[in-house]
This record gives sequence, structure tokens and C-alpha cells, in this order.
Amino acid sequence: MAGILKKLAGQTMIYGLSSIVGRMLNFLLVPVYTTVLLPPDYGIVSELYAYVAFLLVFLTFGMETTYFKFVNDSSDKQKTFNQSFLILFGVNALFFVLGLLFLNSIAGWMLYEDYPEFIFLLLLIVVLDALSSLPLAKLRADQRPMQFAKVQLASIGVNIVFTLFFLLVLFNPETDEPYLGILYIFIANLLASLVKIAMLAQSILGVEFKIDREVVKKMSLYAFPIVIAGLAYVVNETLDRILLKQLLNSPELVPEDFLDSPLRYAETQVGIYSANYKLTMFIALFLQAFRYAAEPFFFANAKNDPERKVYSRIMNLFVAVLCFAFLLVALNIDIFKHFIRNEAYHVGLGVVPILLLANVFLGVYANQSIWYKLSGQTKFGAYISVGGAVITITLLTLLIPIYGYWAAAWTTFTVYGLQMIASYILSQKYYPINYNLRKTGLYFFVALLFYGICIWMNLEQGFVKLFVHNLFLLLFLSLVWIFERKTIRNL
Repeated sequence: MAGILKKLAGQTMIYGLSSIVGRMLNFLLVPVYTTVLLPPDYGIVSELYAYVAFLLVFLTFGMETTYFKFVNDSSDKQKTFNQSFLILFGVNALFFVLGLLFLNSIAGWMLYEDYPEFIFLLLLIVVLDALSSLPLAKLRADQRPMQFAKVQLASIGVNIVFTLFFLLVLFNPETDEPYLGILYIFIANLLASLVKIAMLAQSILGVEFKIDREVVKKMSLYAFPIVIAGLAYVVNETLDRILLKQLLNSPELVPEDFLDSPLRYAETQVGIYSANYKLTMFIALFLQAFRYAAEPFFFANAKNDPERKVYSRIMNLFVAVLCFAFLLVALNIDIFKHFIRNEAYHVGLGVVPILLLANVFLGVYANQSIWYKLSGQTKFGAYISVGGAVITITLLTLLIPIYGYWAAAWTTFTVYGLQMIASYILSQKYYPINYNLRKTGLYFFVALLFYGICIWMNLEQGFVKLFVHNLFLLLFLSLVWIFERKTIRNL
């Protein structure tokens, strides 16, 4: 048991080098974006990246998880990779051709009829990133985390260097049109995607374009529910940015000073919400690093842990880390808000604790979701995600015109909480895992209690507030150490 946990922890740390360090560096670009771009212009960037996230789920076509499932049961691992990549290539080739044919129509529908070049760059980025996803998954399956980290960090480094060069050297926010700054951001991303493809070229060029119809059929049937679940998940994750713009773009819903440009007002709301959402990134970073390591790890070790004890012990530590991240940001919001340099964005800081808790629920749900992947019952993942998507669309459509981005934050909180509960109930019926609910519940309760006490005290900003808030943070860490020191020492 100790060896298994130690291996998972080690791989999580290495994958974290690429995801956590890399995304941390990207997070450090937020002060640049919010200084160079006004809220409505940053809203455009955020909305377009919401579309990127949505499209990547469709264009990766569930092939990462599908590949992990089939490669562990296959005697010909290269053939499994070949067939997976051919499916991926076919989906992306079709999408890219259709995107080019209907480029202007798509741009008009997205309210970018004057900027079709934004949509063209978006098409290139999502296709290149989707095609690189499977070679990266192969590195994870082959347990080559160092090479994985090398590729990811190189791509992220290129993105950051060119973004800084374009925005801080070439772009002048006082004289240049905001359009140019937005264009520079996407060009930097495209260059980063090209670097990733180049570094993975050996795996891609080694693919034999020979289709095994039976294998492709089996893979597609396994992947389809994952795609549906993924699409529904990304609806929950990113649709709020898209609908904020679409639903608030109305003269009846805007303040008087925006009556001449409702679209500008809608983009401003997207920018404010998106910038403050970035402050939840500490939880998101940990989740990404954990997911990269955990999915292939759980598949590879499922047969070695028939009593499933490792899942419960991992969940205990997992929830403790998530609750710590929640307290770290929520109790130190007076510090973290300075990452958003322009005070015009600070009006939205109130949504940060709500979104932090929402991401804690998402993390628990993501950890639990391994049950339907290991058992092959991916349809339940689709059911949960589709149900969440229906609730998301309904609540956002009804509430955004009334409450704006506050509706988006509370919808995210509600949906992730319900999905977490639904996944637990179904897992206990179809793939029972004896989670320690008392311990995980205690971590949740204490984290909320400490946060509530600090809010109730309502200390003025300054050293005393900083000291008291972080004293509660240390108390929480002490509690975790008391209950988890044995597991931590065995890592």
C-alpha cells in the first residue's frame, strides 16, 4: 500500500511540474492581461478560450481514456496507439475542413463577424492541441512523466515568452487598437501549439494509416459516452462565459452608460467574471496534476487492489488538500486580488469563495469518477454530466439576465455539488468503495467553519487580519497532520 501511494505521489509531483508550474506561469500573465486589456477586451479573450475548451473535449473524442483502457488489455500496444490516433485524426480533419468552409458564418454566429481571423486562429489551435493529446497520453501510459513534462513546459514557455514580447514590446495599449492585443495572444498560443506538435512528431509520424475496423468500432463505442460526458462537463465549466455575453447583450439589461453598446457591456461582465475565476487556479492546478497521474495509475493498479483500500486513503488526503487550497485563497483574498492589477476587475471578488468551493466539489467528483471508467460503465459518467449540463443551461438561462455573473458562480457551485453527490451514490451501488465519510466530512466542516469565523470577525485589512486568517490556516494543517500523519509518512 505504501509503495503504491508513494509511486502515485511521485508521479503526481512530476506531472505537476508541467501542469502546476506551467499553469502558474500562465497565471502570472493575468496581471499583464488585466493591465494591458480593459475588462471587455479580456472578456473577448476569455470567451474565445471557453470555446477552445468546449471544442477540445469534442476533438480529443475521449481517446485519452480509451487508449488507457485498451492499451492495458492489448498485446500490441503500438497497434492500439495507431488505431486511437486514426480515429482522432479523422475527427479533426473533418472538423477543420468544415470550419474553413463555414468560417464567416461561424464568426457571425459568435458575434465576431468583423474578426473572422480570431475564429481561424481558434480552429488551428484546437486541432493542433487535439492531435497532440494522444501522443502525450502515450507518454503517460508508458510512465514517462519527465518527457511529458518536457513537452508541456516547452510549449508553455513559448506561449509565455511570445505573449510577453507581443504585449509588452510590440503592443501599445494607448495607441493600438485592443483588437491587435487580442490577436497577439492567439498568435502566441498558436506558436506554442506548433512547438508541442513538433516535439511529438516522432510518435505521430510513426503511425501506420491502416484501419482495423473491429478495433476502431470497439474504441468508438467505449469513447462515445466519454465524449458525451466530456461535452456535458465542459458545458458546466465554460458555458457561463458564453451565455453571459449572449444573454446580457440586450439594451433592456444594461446600465445607462452602456446603452449605446450592449455588446461592450456584456463583454465587460465576462471579463470581470473570468479574471476573478482565475483566482481559483490553485485548486484547478492540483486537480490537473492529479488527473494526469491518477488515471493511468488507477487503470494499471486496479487488479492489485481488489479491496480498493487505496482509493479511500487517497480520497482522504485529496479532500484535505482541496480544503486547504480553498482556505489559502479565501482567507488571503486581500493578497491574491493584487494579481488582478486593474481595480476595475475587483468588483467581482465576491464570487471567488463560491467558485473555490465549486471547484472543491468538482475535485471530489473527478476523483470518484474513476469507478465508472474502471468498471467500463462509462454511460453513468455521461448520465451525470448530461444531467449537470441540463441544470447548468436551465439555471444560467433563467438567472443570468437577473443576476449577471453571480448567477454563473452559484450555478457552478450547485451543479458540481449535485454531481459529486450523484457520483457517490451510483458508485456505492455499482462499484463500492469504502470512503471514510467521517474524515472527509470533518475536513469540509472545519474548512467552512474556519472561513465563516473569519468572515464573521470582519477584521480590517492589515497585518492583524493577515495573521489571524493564516493562524486558522495553520490550525487546519495541524488537524490534517493529526489524522493523516501515518499515511503521509508512508509516502
